[in-house]
Amino acid sequence: MTASTIRYTGVFPVAPTPFTDSGDLDLDGQRRVLDCMIDQGVDGICILANYSEQFLLTDDERDTLVDTCLAHVAGRVPVIVTCSHFSTRIAMARARKATEAGAAMLMLMPPYHGATLRADESSVLAHFAYIAEVSDLPIMVQDAPLSGVALSVPFLLRLAREIPTAGYFKIEVPGTAAKLRALIEAGGAAIEGPFDGEEAITLMADLDAGATGTMSSAIVPEFLRQVVEHHRGGRRDQAAAIYARILPLINYENRQCGLRAAKTVLQEGGVIRSDAVRHPLEALHPATRAGLLELARALDPIALRWGH
Repeated sequence: MTASTIRYTGVFPVAPTPFTDSGDLDLDGQRRVLDCMIDQGVDGICILANYSEQFLLTDDERDTLVDTCLAHVAGRVPVIVTCSHFSTRIAMARARKATEAGAAMLMLMPPYHGATLRADESSVLAHFAYIAEVSDLPIMVQDAPLSGVALSVPFLLRLAREIPTAGYFKIEVPGTAAKLRALIEAGGAAIEGPFDGEEAITLMADLDAGATGTMSSAIVPEFLRQVVEHHRGGRRDQAAAIYARILPLINYENRQCGLRAAKTVLQEGGVIRSDAVRHPLEALHPATRAGLLELARALDPIALRWGH
């Protein structure tokens, strides 16, 4: 079975990028993060995403992380490599690098830069088409407010139909469930992987709408996998009960902490030495940190136990 014929489903959390207290890459910590995530029972891992602080990494650091992560995972689970960039040329180079290193899938946002510099639909289509020319890996189209690019359902369908490898969609916009439902109903078999994101804060509604996967953080993927598997098996009540237990933590992560949450929990669990983020991001307020850990301890996730 080739990469293009495998259908990816389930929980594909984003791996945070650990730094030392001085702000340097912590590659040993990165390897420990990946091992912890695999022990959490994830179906796959995404690296270099926004929750990996990809916008705070140099090009050389990106290359180092691609090589380090793919070599360390060594095929134990599929790895998605985020290749987003406004420049099509740079995105293509990133796609080549990821493909050569052994990635299972690429993830791309539509090209944008700042609040007003965005590509129109024809340029977005061409951007993804150029990526497909240099890599035969499946492409996850990331539809997120961060880009400021409106990706309508008809346009996403056009992408899926004109670019055969662009069959996966990470939808994380207001009304995600409604958009997923419309996309799946109109696209049929062309929509290979309808996923949600945003730490799985709307997961139950999105699964009801037909989502087959979720891209969360690395805090509670073992619980999210239970939700997905129960829902898939027709045990919706059990899925809803587990989701209700973890939703307060996910809500707190999404609304109060952002990408810093996973690092804080992983540091507390002995997975990484530091929860440092790079400036201009700042550390969590001590009270916010305490609130996060209180909710996490109530669930006793693997992330809080793995390193002890």
